[in-house]
Parts: sequence; C-alpha cells; structure tokens
Amino acid sequence: MRSKSFFIQEIQACLQLAIPLAAAQLSEAVINFVDTIMMGQLGPKVLAGGALGAVTFTTFLIVSTGMLSAVGAVAAIAFGSGNFPKLRLINAQGFWLTLLLSFPFMLLIWHFTLILRQFGQSEDHLPLTQAYLQSIVWGLPAALGFITLRNMTSALNRPRLVMIIMVAGILLNVVGNYVLMFGKWGFPALGIAGIGWASTFAFWVKFLLLGIGIFYDPHLKPYHLFARCYSIHLRVLGELLRIGTPSALLFLVEASLFTVITYLMGIWGTVSLAAHQIALQTAATTFMIPLGIAHATTMRVGQNLGRCDLKGVKRSGLVGILLSSGFMSLMAVILWIFPEFIVNLYLDIRQSENIAVLSLSKNLLKVAAIFQIFDGIQAVANGALRGIKDTKIPLIIGIMCYWLVGFSSGYFLAQRLGLQAIGLWLGCVLGLMTAAVVLTWRFFHQVSHLSGQSCEPILRDLS
Repeated sequence: MRSKSFFIQEIQACLQLAIPLAAAQLSEAVINFVDTIMMGQLGPKVLAGGALGAVTFTTFLIVSTGMLSAVGAVAAIAFGSGNFPKLRLINAQGFWLTLLLSFPFMLLIWHFTLILRQFGQSEDHLPLTQAYLQSIVWGLPAALGFITLRNMTSALNRPRLVMIIMVAGILLNVVGNYVLMFGKWGFPALGIAGIGWASTFAFWVKFLLLGIGIFYDPHLKPYHLFARCYSIHLRVLGELLRIGTPSALLFLVEASLFTVITYLMGIWGTVSLAAHQIALQTAATTFMIPLGIAHATTMRVGQNLGRCDLKGVKRSGLVGILLSSGFMSLMAVILWIFPEFIVNLYLDIRQSENIAVLSLSKNLLKVAAIFQIFDGIQAVANGALRGIKDTKIPLIIGIMCYWLVGFSSGYFLAQRLGLQAIGLWLGCVLGLMTAAVVLTWRFFHQVSHLSGQSCEPILRDLS
C-alpha cells in the first residue's frame, strides 16, 4: 500500500514537471508546424525547399540541446543534494557552453547549401533552402541560451515560466510569419526568408523574457543564478562537456538519421520530399510531449539520485516510460485513423497537383503511427539514463540501433525492394523499437547495479 502511495506521488511529481515542459516543447513544435503549413501556402516546391532548411537547422538545434541537457542533469543532482552554490556555477558555464556551440554552428549553417549540393539536392530547392537558413541562423545563440535557462529552471522545479513564454512565442511567430512572408504593415514580402527572420525575432524575445523572468522570480532569486556569469570554472565546464558530449553525439546520431533520410527524399523528387516533410513534422509535433516527459524524468531521476534515494530513481524512470508510451499509443490511433485530415492541414488536397503527395503522405503517416510509440519510449529511457549521468554507453547503443539496424534495413527496403520512402520509414520503426528495448533494459540494469553500492562516488564531483 505504501509502495502504491509512493508510485502515485511520483506520477504527480513527474506530471507537475512534465506538463509545463511538454507544453513548452509542444509550443515549439507548433511553431515549426505553423512554419511548415505556411510554407505549403507558397506551393509544394517551397515546402520541399523549406523542408531541407528546416531539417538542417533543427539538426544543429537538436545536437546543441543534447549538449546542453547536461546543464539540467547536473543541476538537478546538485539541487537534490542541497548543493545550492554549485547552481550558479552550472548556469554560468552553461552560457559559456552556449557560446562555444553557437559560433561554429552558425558558420556551418550559413554555408550549408554547399554541402547539400554535394548530396545531389535539386537546384530548384537550394536557393529557397539558403534563403531560409541565412535568415534563421541569427537566432541560434538566443535559441541555445533559452535552452540553457529552461534546463536550469526545470532542475529547480520552476518550469511554468518556460511554458508561459513558449506559448506566447507561438503568437509572436505566427504574426511574424504573416507580416514578413507576405509583406504586410509596410514590410517587404520576403517569402520563405520571412519565416526564418520571424523565427529569429521570436528566439531573441523568448530568451530575453525568460532571463528577465528568472531574475525577478521570488523562488529563483535566492539562488543568484546570474551572479558572476562571466567567470569560467573549468572543472564545472569540464563536467558539462563530459556528460553533454555523448548526449549531443547521441542526439546527432538520431537527428542525422532523419536528416540523411530527408536528403534521400530530395533525390527522389518533390513528391517524396513534401510527403516526408508532412509525416516527419506531424510525428515531430506529437513527439514533443514525450520529449517534455523525458526532460522531467531526467530532473526527477537526478533529484532522487542527489538525495541517494535509489528506489526513487527507479520509480521515476518507470513512471516516465509508462506515461510516454501511454500518450504515444493514443497519438498512434489518431494518426492511423485520420491521415487524410492531417495532410489537409498542410496542403489543399482538392488541387490536382497535390494528389500524389496526399497518397504517399497517408501511407507514411500510418507507418509513423507505429514508429512514434517506440520513439517515445526510447526518448524517456534516454532521459532517465542522463539523470544517472550514464551517457557514453547509450551513445553506442544509439549508433547501433539507429544506423546499423534502422538505416541499413530501411535502405535495403527502399532500394533493393523498391519501397523508397515507405521502406526508409519502416527501417526507422525497426531501429527505434530496438533502441526502446535496449535503453529501457540499460536503465533498470544500471539502477539495480547502483542499489548494491553507495551513491556517494557519483556525487563526489558535485560537492
């Protein structure tokens, strides 16, 4: 009975963190969702060109998110152990890490169409892709700064501020898209570049608002998170790099899988690329909820580890996985039953030029319905592993599952059996299913191993 009470308390604690974080993640996905819809208003060609730009920028953002996830994981452990002076050091080094990531990534994004050309992408798409990338790139430092602050506030159990700002960001981005894309209120009509500039503006506004909110929040003020933000503390920065680098590489391994798949779609033509973008954007939108649960699970696992409550660590991971799998199963039913309705959100399916995209999109969405269940489980299992600072072995697992299992089987189905887009997506299902099983096993195995020893050595570097 007491165990059941603890389990219910953990569900409540996880949801208190997960709901605001998931809402924040969902609002971010809604912005990308709206961007994709507005690209579609300019036609399949613009949607295809925008897809290349969006997946490229998102890949860099995801890799950075993986690196900066160390900020939340380490801060959660420090918070759980009562080591409050460490928090401001973690926050300061998080900002230095943001700068270290921003400048080289901005340079790569600015010139990335040169790389896309080497991948055989159509010259019809590349000018549109370049216009998008060279406008949104200026928002990258603010986007990464926002992620750092979001991780800190989540580790301190204050995610609602993030949610409010993110939801407000949706309206800001939609209005910005409308004004800059179509040239309203005296602004020039910038087309797809206007979507990039609107995102850049929204990134900076959200970052500044969150910084101001943290500074004046009465619950966060006692931690003095912005004290000595200019100072470099090599030991803490090294800790973030040690934990964050495998996570960033793992995020890269998964994100690059979908990036390469998107580039292959571009080689197969506009229909494949546009249909893939519709299915991928839809799956990415629903994935934001498990991603929020994964962030919450990292924090809950880390806080319990900081308190040396190893039963709580195990319980936090289990609750997160169950919540994520339940939600994604519900979303799978919706994608399976209503694919045509979903496609109609992106394109006017009554137009003859969109019939081929509609047909392929419906099939891809049915595959995505299965794929996202396993994607949700593996994301939360990874989040739980980050909470116990286990990031190196999950990186190896990710490489094996996503590429050796997922991409290899998908490429075989696409090329050898002639299934093309559907074959690649089926390969992703197999890769993510394998990752979900192995990573979940890894978490519970590691917690069982920790239960047989003192957790003090894990906390020693945070003292």
